[in-house]
Amino acid sequence: MAAKTGQVRAPDAHALEPLVLTAGLLVCLAAPAFFVLEIEWLGSALLAAGLALAAVRDRRDPAGIRRRPGLLRDLGLIAIGMLIVSAISLEAQLDNLSMLRFTLALGGAVAVPYVLSRFVFREHAVRFPWRGGGRWGRLQWGWLVAVLALGWLILPFYFVTSGVYRNWPVVDTPDLIARLFVGVGAVGIWDELFFICTVFALLRRHLPDVAANLLQAIVFVSFLWELGYREWGPVLTIPFALLQGLIFLRTRSLAYVVTVHLLFDAVVFLVLVHGHNPGMLDGLFLV
Repeated sequence: MAAKTGQVRAPDAHALEPLVLTAGLLVCLAAPAFFVLEIEWLGSALLAAGLALAAVRDRRDPAGIRRRPGLLRDLGLIAIGMLIVSAISLEAQLDNLSMLRFTLALGGAVAVPYVLSRFVFREHAVRFPWRGGGRWGRLQWGWLVAVLALGWLILPFYFVTSGVYRNWPVVDTPDLIARLFVGVGAVGIWDELFFICTVFALLRRHLPDVAANLLQAIVFVSFLWELGYREWGPVLTIPFALLQGLIFLRTRSLAYVVTVHLLFDAVVFLVLVHGHNPGMLDGLFLV
């Protein structure tokens, strides 16, 4: 599977090393510090501690002896991406300056690790396997239908009854509704490029799939929290993040996980419009 997706893995990547796990955990715990607690010094300290442990591990296992990728290098790429994202407020805004700021920061968080990995370190650690495993089967098409059905049932109840739709700006004109549509979709695509194709892929070079998936979910869910998925949102976003990692492993297809995410986000978009404009979409949702 790794060879087909282009993700290089260490020969013994399925062995769970406590030092590697601790280093990865510290780096990923910087995400809730940055995006949930919003304590920058704590996030920076966790990154520094995780990278320091990674350097210790690399010194114990010099490059080339066991042909392992450098832990410090890979965790450093994740840290760079998180630092770029943490440089801006993730409060949803739809004015031109805010959308430009989001574009530059989120785009940079994907582009900089990719460029460093590909052109500076001369590796293919970060890749974006669009087609991956080939044609989708009945299970994959069935899951797409299930995503729409589950989103229709769950998301209106979550957004409306908890009031979290107010974490997004009021959209009461065609221009603002169009901007919201573009913003929700663009962030959804970025989620998969960064959390799955970058964070998850880099962690999988050093950790078993289950551990890597759990760690990427910490980063994924923390970002979504600051973006607006608060209250009891993690009850939904934690399984979603884990499922996206699992689906990527099974399908080896960025196109598929992006499609799943965009279908889910299409329902999110409609619910936000519904929440801010009572009566506009009467009859579409149960709440």
